[in-house]
Amino acid sequence: WRGRLVERMLLPADSPCRVLDLAAGTLDVSIEIAGRHPKAFVAAADFCLPMLEKGRSKLTRGGRIAPVQADGRALPFRDSSFEAASIAFGIRNIRPRAEAYAELLRVLKPGGRLCVLEFGSGRQRILGGLYSLYLNRLLPMLGRVFSRDAGAYRYLADTIMEFPDARGLAGELSRAGFT
Repeated sequence: WRGRLVERMLLPADSPCRVLDLAAGTLDVSIEIAGRHPKAFVAAADFCLPMLEKGRSKLTRGGRIAPVQADGRALPFRDSSFEAASIAFGIRNIRPRAEAYAELLRVLKPGGRLCVLEFGSGRQRILGGLYSLYLNRLLPMLGRVFSRDAGAYRYLADTIMEFPDARGLAGELSRAGFT
């Protein structure tokens, strides 16, 4: 999934570019971007400093990835700073999302591309019931068994279920000014 996300960013192959990876967590997407695009500089922003610190241990010296603690609703970057931006499994955790969309639009250069990777809502007719059963019953049970923290997995299921489907997300982005 990370590879497909990075492919769809349509970054220039042989020229320098600046990319924002919002909700970068432990830097997996940032590392994928840097690995596929040797001339890209990646600002890896996340609200949670311990996650960034955990990800920092994956980086080599002299890298092109800069971890930055930042709130997605108030990014510490100048207007039109980035050719592209990504957010993987994080936009559903930012409230209100409209503030994050406004910030992403502000820091992207005109014509810049935003790529969002997120869990599906499970609202499709055929698979919806199975997905709902998995999210609401099986996932919290597995969380309780393996991590001893069913609450974290309950939160995950709740945020996935209340996240809009693809059409709803497209509407939110359109209202924010994205095309």
